[in-house]
Amino acid sequence: MALAANAIGFNGVGQTFLTGSGSLTALEDVTVTIAQHEFVAVLGPSGCGKSTLLRLTAGLMKPSRGEVSVFGMPVSEPRDDIGIVFQKPTLLPWVNVEDNVVFPVRHKYGRVTSDDRMQAKRIIETVGLAGFEKRLPSELSGGMQQRVGIARALFLNPDILLMDEPFSALDALTRDAMGFELLRLWQASPKTVLFITHSIPEAVLLADRVLVLSERPGRVIADHKVPMARPRDERSLATPEMQDFAADLRALLIRREAA
Repeated sequence: MALAANAIGFNGVGQTFLTGSGSLTALEDVTVTIAQHEFVAVLGPSGCGKSTLLRLTAGLMKPSRGEVSVFGMPVSEPRDDIGIVFQKPTLLPWVNVEDNVVFPVRHKYGRVTSDDRMQAKRIIETVGLAGFEKRLPSELSGGMQQRVGIARALFLNPDILLMDEPFSALDALTRDAMGFELLRLWQASPKTVLFITHSIPEAVLLADRVLVLSERPGRVIADHKVPMARPRDERSLATPEMQDFAADLRALLIRREAA
């Protein structure tokens, strides 16, 4: 698949927070571009600024230094063409699945049309939850709740999807299933994805490229293209080239953490 113009750009980005005990620099001199419809995973030790990169892209904060751009325009506020999936689905517990999915449009416009509800039903079916539209979040498993979170992020058909360790709270089997489900959704309708994870196999299976950040303050210390073309399935991780690639990433992270 040919990639179009750059969707996300970081140019000399740094982020420093003021805390009760002084300043804390989370990111330093991050310069990287992500092409439209490219799936980029970000690995790195805890506290290295991975989630900060995502929040800067979403317009939820402004960088202390440098510039973050989306489709060539500086990011100054949240945008409708960016969807976000957090570590936990953060669903409204008192409304059903369908109403959780349409919440972005209700929040923005104060109303939900019949066309909105038809769109929500299509997305709910796409993520494998047809028949659960009227269920409350408490009636769903953790994996199903996260599917609702993904459906809500996809509801406005964003050009860019930001995912902050979206499967980290799930058990291993459910996490694997959700990874393959995301792979299926992305292949059916490609979007630009910035995917934060601690899982090397997850990054290798899903992404076109893998960025590795250093310990805090986070800097990009590696930017590698995944060596296997798409489509991929559960057998992809067992190939020698993918195992070698995962081992190289693991060795890089271990060396950095041990330094």
